[in-house]
Amino acid sequence: MPLQPLNQPPLHPQQLSDFDYALPPTLIAQTPLAVRDQSRLLVVHTNTKQLEHKHFYDITHYLSAGDVLVINTSKVIKARLHGTKPTGGKIEIFLLTPLGNQHWHCLVKGSVQPGMIIQIHAAVTATILQPVEEMWEVTFNTDDITAYGEVPLPPYIKTQSPPKELEQRYQTVYAQEAGSVAAPTAGLHFTPELLQTLKAQGVIIVPVMLHVGLGTFASVKTEDITQHQMHAEYAVLPASTAQAIATAKTTGHKVVAVGTTSCRTLEAFCGQAGEGWVNIFIYPGYTFNTVDALITNFHLPKTSLLMLVSALAGTDLIKQAYTEAIKEQYRFFSFGDAMLIT
Repeated sequence: MPLQPLNQPPLHPQQLSDFDYALPPTLIAQTPLAVRDQSRLLVVHTNTKQLEHKHFYDITHYLSAGDVLVINTSKVIKARLHGTKPTGGKIEIFLLTPLGNQHWHCLVKGSVQPGMIIQIHAAVTATILQPVEEMWEVTFNTDDITAYGEVPLPPYIKTQSPPKELEQRYQTVYAQEAGSVAAPTAGLHFTPELLQTLKAQGVIIVPVMLHVGLGTFASVKTEDITQHQMHAEYAVLPASTAQAIATAKTTGHKVVAVGTTSCRTLEAFCGQAGEGWVNIFIYPGYTFNTVDALITNFHLPKTSLLMLVSALAGTDLIKQAYTEAIKEQYRFFSFGDAMLIT
């Protein structure tokens, strides 16, 4: 049976402004590096509070035989659709969650009303049904609406129509199950060769799956962050992954999550096999039950992602790390550099 959505119990109130920082726009990466694992890596040591400047291929120095590396194998779908209203006005529809029978929850950019029919392609239409919170329920006249979309690069990547090479680089090399509307970006740094090197070292690489949706990238708007409600996302933690985690825990090895999506999946299921909708919200004060270390990118201000990494490393240490990253001109966000919290 699928899990009911999970939220951690309210802890002491924390302010949204505690998770703000000023980022020079020139540090927002617009394109990926030519080689995935050549990105920089800021290593954050939670015990000593020290920071190290490395490259991502140096990750091999921080993982040992018997450690478990958990990757999210979800694949980004072509979720951004361009359409035309009956009046000729342009509309953008962003697919979020499939509801079955050609129905989706979507974000809609532009003015619409229930019953409006949007032309997507010559023979493909979308019918606006009803509002659902900040989304709309939309039905399409095709089972494969993603065939008419484009990979939805984040809005801070300033390109009108993403070139094919950018679409390819916005997928991890191990992406399998289609369903995410944004990439689990910490995994973008891995190459097949680097993964093979880690396996040769005896690192156990295991999958989870969380289809990235509004829960991951929706902004936090409540000043008291404990009042923020995460949107549910579908996740799977396979039995084989649960067994590898149990073995690591009993033998004194680390469980290292690749990205906040892998981390939230592991924590929502407490490292046990499971499948269902999860909306766990991790912020400072949370006690981690499964994850020992985290590979992650640099996150936008005032987001649940920044709150999660602050929960693992401590708010003060993350502020120090981000200040150092800006000073050293690390590249930020999806196509940017990486951080290891250990």
